[in-house]
Amino acid sequence: MNVSSRRYSTAVVLQVSGRLDQDTCDAFRGQLMGHVDSAAREAGAVVLDLSALEYVSSAGLRCFMLASRQAKAQHGRIFVAQLQPMVAEIFQISHFNLVFQVFPTVREALGAVSAEAAAAYEKA
Repeated sequence: MNVSSRRYSTAVVLQVSGRLDQDTCDAFRGQLMGHVDSAAREAGAVVLDLSALEYVSSAGLRCFMLASRQAKAQHGRIFVAQLQPMVAEIFQISHFNLVFQVFPTVREALGAVSAEAAAAYEKA
């Protein structure tokens, strides 16, 4: 699994690729929680670009849930964008589509963060 980040105004987009499972969850959770902390301090948001995430296990779902709880406790926001069909099905079955706002594109998720974030994305 690989995670890359890119900032657009007050939003950070984390592109997650590969498989999120028992073997990769701890490293991912550490990265994600750091970004959630920063975003909450800056009144920003984290957008998870899952367009390259091939698979998520129950351990991976637990990482997402912990991040959601931390974000809510700190008044931060996490949005999810561009789910692959298999991951979208897993989100739907586990009702994670009710825990997170899910957007069809990163652009739309950034638009939900702020007009400035969406504009920065358009310029990039």
